[in-house]
Amino acid sequence: MNEAIADLKLPLRPHVARSLALGTLVTVSGTVFTGRSRFHIRAIEEGVVPPLDYDEINAFFHVGPVMRREGDRWEIVSIEPTSSIRFERYGGDVIRKLRLRTVLGKTTMGPRSAAALAEVGGVYLSKVGICGNQLAPQVRRVLGVHFVEELGKTEATWVFEVERFGPFFVAIDAKGNSYFEQLDADTRGAMPSIYAELGVPPGFEFTRVDATGGASSIRLAPPENPDP
Repeated sequence: MNEAIADLKLPLRPHVARSLALGTLVTVSGTVFTGRSRFHIRAIEEGVVPPLDYDEINAFFHVGPVMRREGDRWEIVSIEPTSSIRFERYGGDVIRKLRLRTVLGKTTMGPRSAAALAEVGGVYLSKVGICGNQLAPQVRRVLGVHFVEELGKTEATWVFEVERFGPFFVAIDAKGNSYFEQLDADTRGAMPSIYAELGVPPGFEFTRVDATGGASSIRLAPPENPDP
């Protein structure tokens, strides 16, 4: 691992979380716990969470690891993070409930989760494009598992000791600013000049197809300052 990448010690202290700028590359070392859809639903709708000390075990990793039993030990086959945006319905409430200062996953989280992170002074760390098998050796120990008989290995909550785990980058900072929201805004701002450079005429229409199969006609706004 590149020594220039900052290694964050867990649990992340408030002043450290507040110091992290969007886009900063980091790894983490310490203890993380895992969860997916069932964790979020049970925590908010049923008030059921694993019996952990969330002041000390405060880094929530969005993942359903592939695990296998070897004798009396659990081993990780693969540990590919899952897309965090799929938990947006409950994400902010879970962050507030457990006062989470570190959330790790893939892609991004939405505005409600970003607002919750700003309230508690936490950050969201998004995975850099590496395979799950590269992360697996960075897990030093499987410290425990909760609800595996009830929920199965994928949805169970695993507790891992990790060392220089990553890299990830700061996708939402402790003020609620989102890397991807800012990137989207920058891209939208650049589009008029790109349209003009490519010769796309003002008022050009294209068809957008959504996930339900519906289609809509989109009219491009003319460039703000088109070339004469």
